[in-house]
Amino acid sequence: MSTLVRWEPFRELSQLQGEMGRLLSGLYENRSNQSWVPSLDVWETDTEIVYAFDLPGLDEERISIEVHDDTLTVSGERERTTAAKEDRFYRFERRFGSFSRAAGLPQGVDETKISASYTNGVLEVHVAKPEEAKPRRIQLGTSHTDVEATTMN
Repeated sequence: MSTLVRWEPFRELSQLQGEMGRLLSGLYENRSNQSWVPSLDVWETDTEIVYAFDLPGLDEERISIEVHDDTLTVSGERERTTAAKEDRFYRFERRFGSFSRAAGLPQGVDETKISASYTNGVLEVHVAKPEEAKPRRIQLGTSHTDVEATTMN
């Protein structure tokens, strides 16, 4: 028995972006000042598209959200936690340093209808869907060029 699955391009783009982020971050694992890429989920409702970024341990003041040319960019910096001299660390896996993550927005988004909230380490950016272009009926009639052509004869 076959099952029909709805094609969700945002999910596929998100998965591809996540895989590319993991691939590229793996290339820099041996550097002391590692950059990191936060995880991103994208979903849509009837009226909006929601972008959710995992940013645990960041203060709101260290997060920047920008919209430019149909691209949403979230950037910031997480500092490395300092350990007391008595503590012994055997492993450092949590990423630190600056990051920047970009995601595409649908064409025609009204930038004034974008809002963001930050709760429990998750940044949610809510983007109102643009209104769909409605077909416009054009009435046939005499145009300016038709009038000039008939007067010249």
